[in-house]
Amino acid sequence: MTDEHHGDASPVDAVLAALADPTRRQLLDLLAELGETTATTLAERLPVSRQAVVKHLAVLDAAGLVGGHRAGREVRYAVRPAALNTTARWMAALASDWDRRLATIKRLAEAAEREAAPGEVEPGGA
Repeated sequence: MTDEHHGDASPVDAVLAALADPTRRQLLDLLAELGETTATTLAERLPVSRQAVVKHLAVLDAAGLVGGHRAGREVRYAVRPAALNTTARWMAALASDWDRRLATIKRLAEAAEREAAPGEVEPGGA
């Protein structure tokens, strides 16, 4: 990671840790599909208990990926995209850094190849 991205490390780490679990990724997908809904509704669509769903939602909430609010006797959960957007920006910046590094390596390799004596046979060549 470059210095300019260190400030995003904690939220990004929390998001990546939360998304490491396939059940939490399924929950996030379901919430994106269904919109605001309850843990009970989510549990009906997954092979885990409602209590397990609530625990997974707590991890997603701590990472800033979902939020819940009380509506009468129910707690309704919804996706909060800000933390995911921050993580996506961090990943894009990281990919861009690597693209720049690989382009530099390519330029250096091509320059070295051009500088090889024209009559010289490359190792393994004919």
